[in-house]
Amino acid sequence: MIIKPRGTSDILPKDTPVWRKIEETAREVAGLYGCGEIRFPTFESTELFARGVGDTTDVVQKEMYTFLDKDGRSMTLRPEGTACVVRSVIENGLSGEAMPLKLYYFTSCFRYEKPAAGRYREFYQFGVELFGAETPASDMQTIALADTLLKRLKIKADLKINSIGCKGCRPKYREALVSYFKQYENELCDTCRGRLLTNPMRILDCKSPICGKIAENAPKTIDYLCEDCTSHMENLKMLLSDAGIGYEVDPGIVRGLDYYTKTVFEFIAPIDKDEKTGEIKYLTICAGGRYDGLVEEIGGPRLPGIGFAAGMDRLVAAMKTSGTEIPSNIAPAVYIAPLGEAAAKAAQKIVYDLRSKGVYAECDVVGRSLKSQMKYADKIGAGYTVIIGDNEIETGRAVLKNMKTSEQTEIKLDEIDTIISKRGQ
Repeated sequence: MIIKPRGTSDILPKDTPVWRKIEETAREVAGLYGCGEIRFPTFESTELFARGVGDTTDVVQKEMYTFLDKDGRSMTLRPEGTACVVRSVIENGLSGEAMPLKLYYFTSCFRYEKPAAGRYREFYQFGVELFGAETPASDMQTIALADTLLKRLKIKADLKINSIGCKGCRPKYREALVSYFKQYENELCDTCRGRLLTNPMRILDCKSPICGKIAENAPKTIDYLCEDCTSHMENLKMLLSDAGIGYEVDPGIVRGLDYYTKTVFEFIAPIDKDEKTGEIKYLTICAGGRYDGLVEEIGGPRLPGIGFAAGMDRLVAAMKTSGTEIPSNIAPAVYIAPLGEAAAKAAQKIVYDLRSKGVYAECDVVGRSLKSQMKYADKIGAGYTVIIGDNEIETGRAVLKNMKTSEQTEIKLDEIDTIISKRGQ
């Protein structure tokens, strides 16, 4: 039997209502904040991610799905969305539009990671990017959008923020990191020993337990900020407080992509609960930050930016763990149960007419007995049933049965939609 690849998932009809709820809410919130939707290719030139994400990151070094196309060009399935949006903004001349430019997107991403709870090799994201503003106010607005979304989904999440500095203060911090990690060089993993010379900040994001333990006592970015970065951070904190958005400064947040500068943030929420121990697992469900040099790095003009991505899979898990009411598939308002060949033909026409009028109706297409049809109508949650045979076809009248109360009412067949609508179905 052929099965799905490891680290992927099937999203079944019973699960899609909550996905649609998240998507609809996200679109509504993005609209309230003035964002327009953007869509981009599933694969891009590998160079885009090597330059944009950073060739010393785990994403580029270990996790990308890269292949050669028929012309021998290196292509990569998108591992994240921001670099794709930036490429599109540059290529399509959107940097010339009125600023700030606000965009949102839904996308699937691909990373060859070890599958775990909330971590897949194909995963889905809702993302937001804001270009053309480098003020603390633009940071606050972007974070507020994410906060609004989570609150509307009734997800209880904790906001953690940090600043990782800029090109001005990063060199001094880099020196401090190198000096610290040099003491443990022989204990670091092979990848991090290489990073010690190329990009020591990436050691802070290493998934190796040994490197992670060493990194716990490493110098913190917030202690090496320049005056401008310090002021930016303090103003952001003030704006968040004024808006009533709770937060915690977490110096451990550095994010795993090289393009980030200054503000970085994460929303942490419970996504799983062990049925035996009751232990709750917390994961990042939404994260992002500022990337003021990314557009230039990819070949565009100087255009500051900030954005975030929320994992759709994790939002679904967080909603379930938080006890949020999960929407279910819509049940048919009425089931037309035919009895006999002539009635079966008539039922098809009745159902077609009802659907044309906006009423969700079903009828038999399998050839079930009347008894089996009634069981099926109950199983799919039909609000009403109407049994039709030769007599009902001749008189144009039938009995409408309420499946919850068992109440029966004689009706005209051509008035089913009107009667159901009056009864709130």
